[in-house]
Amino acid sequence: MTTHFLTVPGLASSGPQHWQTIWENQYPHLFSRVQQENWDWPVKVDWVAQLEKQISELNVPTVLVAHSLGCITVAHWAQEHFSEYIKGALLVAPADAELSKRLNFVVGFKPIPVRTMPFKSIVVASTNDIYASIQRSKVFAANWGSGFVNVGQKGHINAVSGVEDWQEGKNILGELGSLNQVDHEATKSLKIT
Repeated sequence: MTTHFLTVPGLASSGPQHWQTIWENQYPHLFSRVQQENWDWPVKVDWVAQLEKQISELNVPTVLVAHSLGCITVAHWAQEHFSEYIKGALLVAPADAELSKRLNFVVGFKPIPVRTMPFKSIVVASTNDIYASIQRSKVFAANWGSGFVNVGQKGHINAVSGVEDWQEGKNILGELGSLNQVDHEATKSLKIT
């Protein structure tokens, strides 16, 4: 059965140059996006409720593809809900809602859950992310029972990072669910710890 991918953007959603949007456009038959009512003033209960609403409508195996505050939304969702259809989660550049002063206006996202997620997950982090240190990202991965990939200096791994369609991310995603154009040989050489 084909794997579905549900993107879970962070603050301000993901614009046209963001890898999440590019992947959605490349694979429109495989991807859909969580739609939040307010992307600019995140409220945890609202974001988690919307994620749960869209997950509850699923009827095929699905991998969550989250970025930034979307990763923290997934962590809260996994603590409060369950779906047999969620088979994994790619958690890219989780934003540190506890320690980042840039996120002091978001509501209800802290404390960040520390419970192991009930599905396979991989945290991908950068060494120069302004929203979370690499050390904190490693802590998130350990707490959530996630694999961990350090991609080096790629900022917040977003459009500003210049990763474009982010082939490295597709290779990592191949560990969780197959895209038609994922190079499976490349996934074998990844160091997911």
